[in-house]
Amino acid sequence: MSLLNRRHAMLALGAFAANPVLHSQAAKPTWPSKPVRIINPFPVGGGPDGTARIVGEKLACMWNQAVVIENRPGGNGFIAIDAFKRGAQDGTDMVLLDNVHLAAYPHLFRKLPYDPVRDFLVLAPLFRTFFFVCVPNHSPYRSMADLIADAQARPGQLNYGSWSIGNAVHLGSLQLAALTRTRMEHIVFKETGQLYQSVANGDLDFALGSSGTAGPLARAGKLRFLAVMAPQRLQGFEDIPTVAESGGPAQAIVTGWNALAVSPRTPSSTVIQLRRDLTTALREPDIQPKFQTFGYEHYFPTSAEFQQFILAESRRFGSVIAAAGIQL
Repeated sequence: MSLLNRRHAMLALGAFAANPVLHSQAAKPTWPSKPVRIINPFPVGGGPDGTARIVGEKLACMWNQAVVIENRPGGNGFIAIDAFKRGAQDGTDMVLLDNVHLAAYPHLFRKLPYDPVRDFLVLAPLFRTFFFVCVPNHSPYRSMADLIADAQARPGQLNYGSWSIGNAVHLGSLQLAALTRTRMEHIVFKETGQLYQSVANGDLDFALGSSGTAGPLARAGKLRFLAVMAPQRLQGFEDIPTVAESGGPAQAIVTGWNALAVSPRTPSSTVIQLRRDLTTALREPDIQPKFQTFGYEHYFPTSAEFQQFILAESRRFGSVIAAAGIQL
């Protein structure tokens, strides 16, 4: 077995140590007996922060215990992860992880300040979102076939943007370029607001964005959703074709997702309760409408399904990063 395959196997074993479904008849919990902290690598006010606070409020009511959201943005999430590693290992300290923390950064960084297997026990995903290909409203592109044909005719002339090196939007754009055998310039912006405003202004040829990040400008008629990088059309956006339907490669599928994790040293009984309570909170009927305001959807895979999804994401990101030759 290759080193990479062994790493994938270890990730699968480490991420899912218990299945809460088998323990749905557990006795009334006595945990937690003290406030719980969710360490958040995202800034206050964004979609990931909003969802963490919504879920935290639900859990606080269920447990009759405070759930504190502690924002520690910056440093690719490493500041928050370091605080988590130095925190409680009994489940009362959790960390919110982005998909790139688990599936992309292990391939991207020469020296990573955490081990995705030894440092995290993933509880469950909070949400997932698919990305749209966003173009200026006045763009001449009416389909993905148009955009791809122009990129092939003018190598290196088209540009796209994101907010850093190695985020899901950047890697998704690289994946699109690889699948279409095109070369396009990546422009890095400090803030997501600047990124999508630059698309609207016509300074960028395109950018990938969610309905939460790019939706306001789309609704204002400043930019258009050319296609969605999903296997099928999204609810509420039935008029937006998939990339495949719009003349692009069917493999061009890009998701964003966040998951909560605890220390692998957390007692198994606590892990079981946490997974059960998270699922209960996320299934409450008022949650989905709130998540939809950020462009997020519920995602309830089984432990085995999410395990396979993380492994597939890791392979996909690893392949894109290796092909692009980027490393930090």
